[in-house]
Amino acid sequence: MTEPTVVHDHLIEHLGQWLGAWPPEPGEVRVVASRARVVPSWDGSVRPFLGIETPDGAVLSVPPDRLEAVRSLGDDVDTIGTGLGEALGRPSWRFGRGLFRWSSEPVLDGDPGVWLERDDPRVPRWLRPFNGPVLVALDHGEVAAGVGRKIHDRRGIELAVVTEEGHRGRGWARRLVAQAAARTLDEGAVPTYLHAEDNHASARTAEASGFPDRGWRVLGLFPDRAT
Repeated sequence: MTEPTVVHDHLIEHLGQWLGAWPPEPGEVRVVASRARVVPSWDGSVRPFLGIETPDGAVLSVPPDRLEAVRSLGDDVDTIGTGLGEALGRPSWRFGRGLFRWSSEPVLDGDPGVWLERDDPRVPRWLRPFNGPVLVALDHGEVAAGVGRKIHDRRGIELAVVTEEGHRGRGWARRLVAQAAARTLDEGAVPTYLHAEDNHASARTAEASGFPDRGWRVLGLFPDRAT
């Protein structure tokens, strides 16, 4: 398994590419300009804002032409979040937080899954958009659960897991996440895992598979689905 210090170095490299700069100075809320906010991400969509907040500081990544507008909003995350949509030309979008986790020591429990290419006929539709091979657990030839990997860059790969209805409560999610995390580490990248604050099932899966809550949060700007 990759040494924790190496994983930490890879995490710094990943966040530096993903956001445009990392880490913040202690106590700093740093707003940076990044071209990554105006070009397609792993799934082809453009994300005009991205941030990571830790107990020690935060980095907020915005398009280059909006840098000064966002910096003028204030010097703390919540104040900036209040005016962020307007400053980025998306007044109806909302600012929000989720948990940002990563693992250097996944809790392995066998290798229950098999890796398949996305065009394999056994791969369910929801796994096909991911930009790399997917990991699935097969139960009598039927996909019981699967993990997709969002390959952000060579050092950062985000995992997403779903267990199909009728197969839940059997530990598929935690075992597959750990298996996918181990492969990611072997490839020289950091496995990350993001979920909403109120997604308690995802939180349990993350903890059980070796992704602790370190108090880090991912910051985003989301379209208002009511509009």
